[in-house]
Parts: sequence; C-alpha cells; structure tokens
Amino acid sequence: MADTILIVDDTPANLSVLVDTLSESGYKVMVAEDGEDALAQTTHTKPDLILLDVMMPGLDGFETCARLKAGAATRDIPVIFMTALNDTAEKVRAFKGGAVDYITKPIQHEEALARIGTHLTIRRLRGKLEQQLALTERFMRIASHDLRNPLCLILMSGELARRKGATPEVSEYLSSIHASAGQMRRIIDTFLNVRKSTADGRSAV
Repeated sequence: MADTILIVDDTPANLSVLVDTLSESGYKVMVAEDGEDALAQTTHTKPDLILLDVMMPGLDGFETCARLKAGAATRDIPVIFMTALNDTAEKVRAFKGGAVDYITKPIQHEEALARIGTHLTIRRLRGKLEQQLALTERFMRIASHDLRNPLCLILMSGELARRKGATPEVSEYLSSIHASAGQMRRIIDTFLNVRKSTADGRSAV
C-alpha cells in the first residue's frame, strides 16, 4: 500500500509541483492550504508523513505542528517543515516543536524525495520495533503469572514429597525435577528483572 503524504502550503504553485512529484513517485497525496485545514483533515485521515509550510496566514507552521504533536492520534506522524528561512534560531525552533527535518525553499525535489523516503523508513522501523516490544511485554506478563506460579508449586510439592520419604530412585527423580524447575524459575526471574530495569529506565527518560 502506498504511503500517504499531506502537503500543507498556501501557495498553489508549490502545491501543484509537489503533488505531481510525489504522485509520480508512487505516493498518495493529500493537500491542505492552511493549518486549520490540515488539522481538520487529520481528524479523519492519518497521513504517514506531513510536509508543512512554515509561513502561512492564520495558523503558521509552528503552531500547526504544536497542535499536531499535542493530539494523541497525530503526535507520532513525522513532520518535515518547508521553509525559506535560513535563520538558525528558526530551525532550532522547528526541531523543538517536534519536526523531524526541514526542507529549504526553493525545494530541490530529489532532496525532498530522499528525506521523505528516509523518514518513512524510520517510521516503519519504529512501528516494527514497537510491535516487538509489545510481544516481549506480553511474554513477560505470561512469564510473571502463568509460568512462575506453577513452577513455584512444583518446587514446593517436590520438596514436600522428599521430606515425607521416598525410595532412592524416586528421590533421584524428585531431585531432577527440583533442579530443572529451579533453573526455569531463575531464568524467568532474570527476564522479570530485565523487564523491571527497562521499565525503570523508560520512566527516568
């Protein structure tokens, strides 16, 4: 499925050229002529990336980006600013506002396509990583409840059986069960400790 890009620019000539360039490169394109229109469109359709003009009447690019980043449904959409500004302070402001990159006007289309492709790839990789982390978290929950508790019961039952007395052969079997269950519990405890350390690290960031 083709990635969807929302272009936000109040200059029809810029929009026309960008739409043609991106469409020819296989992207699905949405168009907004100001910040309010962009915010309205993203309530219905979530683009994979937004090209956002800085200087626009009404809501400028900085305020539009701030509102996008404040919304739970849109905060993760990568925003690339399009700007004719060369002031370093303005570029820093763009990054602090949540932009992942900027393209200087007049836009060089090959450069724009390269930057767009890079950030779409990063977004896909991030999505895959989040899926893997979710699977890991699910496994940790299973290990915490569905595996650890039965193992503790096996260890306790084996110890009680040994104390009640058993033949040497049965005792040997019980010792093997106890050793294997203990090893499995230590592995699970190690995973749980790693999970706790990771969660603590995320909280500290």
